[in-house]
Amino acid sequence: MKTIEECVVTAMDGSDKELFPYLPYILQDVWEMGAEPETITELVRKHISDYANVHVLDLACGKGAVSVRLSKTLGCKCYGIDAIPEFIDYAQRKAVEFNVERLCAFETGDIREKVKELFDFDVIILGAIGPVFGDYFATLSTLSKCINENGIFIIDDGYIIEQSNFSHPLILKQEIIIQQIDLAGMKLIEDCVLPKDNVKNASNYIFGNLQLRCGELMEMYPEKRKLFQDYLKKQEEENDVLENKVVCSTMVIKRKQ
Repeated sequence: MKTIEECVVTAMDGSDKELFPYLPYILQDVWEMGAEPETITELVRKHISDYANVHVLDLACGKGAVSVRLSKTLGCKCYGIDAIPEFIDYAQRKAVEFNVERLCAFETGDIREKVKELFDFDVIILGAIGPVFGDYFATLSTLSKCINENGIFIIDDGYIIEQSNFSHPLILKQEIIIQQIDLAGMKLIEDCVLPKDNVKNASNYIFGNLQLRCGELMEMYPEKRKLFQDYLKKQEEENDVLENKVVCSTMVIKRKQ
């Protein structure tokens, strides 16, 4: 099994686990990473009711942007877990800033271990976290005990359309994802495709900040210059994939009735 450090670096589109301790510095200017809080909020609004009694589990929550905005907008109770302590500290400060600290709880930990003790959530969010639990079948099977009978999964991810010849080690074809969801006893109830302009604008904003901070790290640690150069190159490659070769989507999944 991969270490949690390897999983985190992979989710951040990196390839060298040596990058892990530098991620808080590299991402210090970015709050919203990966998933769009507004999109997820609207999907919760659409598919769940009685928001004040809704319990949300935000896995690999990053700096808490999704949970904080969900709590602020709908009054949901959110519990976020992430492996990077600095991200959790930031999420807690944001919860105070948005006056939702009574609704949001954040904790540092390995989500693969934490989920073994968690049950009865109404919503489970996996916002662009990569295959931490494996493929869709493994992920949904593992997390099915954490969600109640009528709960929903919201998964922010990319997929390859069936007619495409493009392949990627971490991105599946749409048809395979749907098959795996079905095998896990679940069904896809909404596929919210993100506009390409949104994807491009977010990628450009984040990359600009990464470029600045990686440049500073190269000055501070010249012996690690290649580590940061390689990360920027990988980011450019993955941005091209997201903008031009796959469909970026936020999917809503629930149990078959």
